[in-house]
Amino acid sequence: MAEIDARFVKPENFVNRELSWLEFDYRILEEARDKTIPLFERLKFLSITASNLDEFFMVRVASLKDMVHAGYTKPDIAGLKADEQLTLIGEKTHELVQMQYSTYSRSLVPALKQNGIRLLDRHEELTGEEGAWVDEYFQKNVYPVLTPMAVDSSRPFPLVYNKSLNIAALIRKKDGEGEVDFAMVRVPAVIPRIVEIPTGQERVFILLEEIIERNLPALFLNCDIIAAHPFRIMRNADLSLDEEGAEDLLKEIEKLLKRRQWGEAIRLEIEDNADKRVLKRLRKELNIQPADIYEVGGPLDLTFLMKMYGTDGFDYLKAEKYTPQPHPALMNDDDIFTNIRRGDILLHHPYESFEPVVNFIRTAARDPEVLAIKQTLYRVSGNSPIVAALAEARNNGKQVSVLVELKARFDEENNITWARMLEEAGCHVIYGLVGLKTHSKITLVVRREEDGIRRYVHLGTGNYNDSTAKLYTDCGLLTCHPQIGEDATAVFNMLSGYSEPLQWNQLVVAPIWMRKKFTRLIRREAENARAGKAARIIAKVNSLCDRDIIAELYAASCAGVKIDLIVRGICCLRVGVPGLSENISVRSIVGNFLEHARIFYFENNGMPEYYMGSADWMPRNLDRRVEIMFPILDQELQEKAMHILEVQLEDNLKAHILKPDGSYEKPDRRGRAPVGAQDTFCGEAVSVVRELKARQDPVNTRVFVPVSGSRQETQ
Repeated sequence: MAEIDARFVKPENFVNRELSWLEFDYRILEEARDKTIPLFERLKFLSITASNLDEFFMVRVASLKDMVHAGYTKPDIAGLKADEQLTLIGEKTHELVQMQYSTYSRSLVPALKQNGIRLLDRHEELTGEEGAWVDEYFQKNVYPVLTPMAVDSSRPFPLVYNKSLNIAALIRKKDGEGEVDFAMVRVPAVIPRIVEIPTGQERVFILLEEIIERNLPALFLNCDIIAAHPFRIMRNADLSLDEEGAEDLLKEIEKLLKRRQWGEAIRLEIEDNADKRVLKRLRKELNIQPADIYEVGGPLDLTFLMKMYGTDGFDYLKAEKYTPQPHPALMNDDDIFTNIRRGDILLHHPYESFEPVVNFIRTAARDPEVLAIKQTLYRVSGNSPIVAALAEARNNGKQVSVLVELKARFDEENNITWARMLEEAGCHVIYGLVGLKTHSKITLVVRREEDGIRRYVHLGTGNYNDSTAKLYTDCGLLTCHPQIGEDATAVFNMLSGYSEPLQWNQLVVAPIWMRKKFTRLIRREAENARAGKAARIIAKVNSLCDRDIIAELYAASCAGVKIDLIVRGICCLRVGVPGLSENISVRSIVGNFLEHARIFYFENNGMPEYYMGSADWMPRNLDRRVEIMFPILDQELQEKAMHILEVQLEDNLKAHILKPDGSYEKPDRRGRAPVGAQDTFCGEAVSVVRELKARQDPVNTRVFVPVSGSRQETQ
């Protein structure tokens, strides 16, 4: 394959990955600041920004710090070395945190108060009656759990867990003699952090750390509390694993999980105006640099707002809850296999229910004609019906093979639990491949039928997680297409052994084949454009930061290909640069559901090709993971896929448009009717089901019919 033109890979043609990631958090924060959104939805968005920032530090910032420690000086695709990136990240994150707390204190807390909700982040704000109740609550529920820790010559500075919330205090004997000592109390995670104070009138909430701080004298008797401040640290969670030298991958990952609690401290959060002596001691003990200290004007760890969101009694301050709808092709009394034999079924979650996927595996587990079930699991829910169905299948005598990816970051412990349970049930469990993460989403059911063995396959863009399937937008294909079935068998043979097929019929698999396929598809569009033929690319991904893919898109743009990209998060491509990317547009959609599907459209001179898959346009997906991209072959389903893309390109409510400087702005809606893609899909799914029920359609309901005029307008 021809080399990439050097003019397309100059550093100035790229946005730094980490800074682009922070721009995504700014887009979420913009939702928290949008006063047209229901109040509790705004709380949720602010909580998400805090959760995202935690992971960003534990993984991305930690990785950059490791590079600096190791003396790694190679610049990224945007020409920035690790230390330069850390400096820019520090500036950007301090700005972001400031905006988070401004949003919290100046906008959300007053708005809560206007709605009869007092959220207290200072115990000094308690009335006398409220204070008495809080003190009694402390004595009964909190005091027995706490362990006050003094620090002196005989008692060393305590170990501070990653992400744990603590209170640092300066204490001195009441007689006034002796030095000021340092002490610490860990805020227990086993007690709810938000405590409601019964008042009989308005709803009043206070944070657990404030209850503890108010009652510190009960923990340090005969001492004066000179100063007390909550603090929290973030540690390096990006720990490497020597897979080649690991005799037992499961045990090695269990060791890694324990080490994650004690990685290098990389960030310190503490309330602003903290006593300088407290700050000095924490800096020394935790070896924290000044640039990594975040002094905040409000409660630490704003993820508690998600708990607040889940509090009963506030539905009137939330968006109307959406119920995923049944798929039209499955609204009959036939079993799942009969329905799949009628034609491929394309599921669009969460607008259409994830239940058919669960039912597919559960039915296979119980069907006497099913011989084998094979599946990959990357992230599953805490009480997974899919895992239960796989165990049931094995108990029913079927061959069950499951690849459980133990290296799914922050889900390792959950996946270890499921892997052991499946092994105990007698399933054949694979722990992933050495050096690669298996991120593909595929299930194969082998069934004996009158005309021989038939293979049924589910392929998805998202995880086999019935919980997140209600929150993430994803697509899934149910099919018994013979060639896809053959490819599915080849995938599992490759995962369980060393059998790499010479060629694939329909599926495209990373890390060996997918990059080449994308390159060929993009270059074909460029060649068509140069020849005056119809050429266009539409791609919907979560992240775009692969240098070579971006360079190919630049080359296609220069050839005249119109390229529309829908990129939820990281985007390292620059738009609107003369002679480089004038034909490329990028938009990001941030709504109530997390955009997670990957969909690709290539015009191909009037014979369009559609693909979906598990991979983003990132080096890790294309080069270091097992990923699957699958074609949409059925014409009606192609129309459905195009409809998804077209509606997202029309979105002018939740879309953010990328500008040449790397920032984002909302689209200009002047003279245009408001269009929200997620609201549109919700409305269409409900309308289609309502229409079918009204007509009492019998069997043949497979045709996709987008309902005109069903888009819901958001004020």
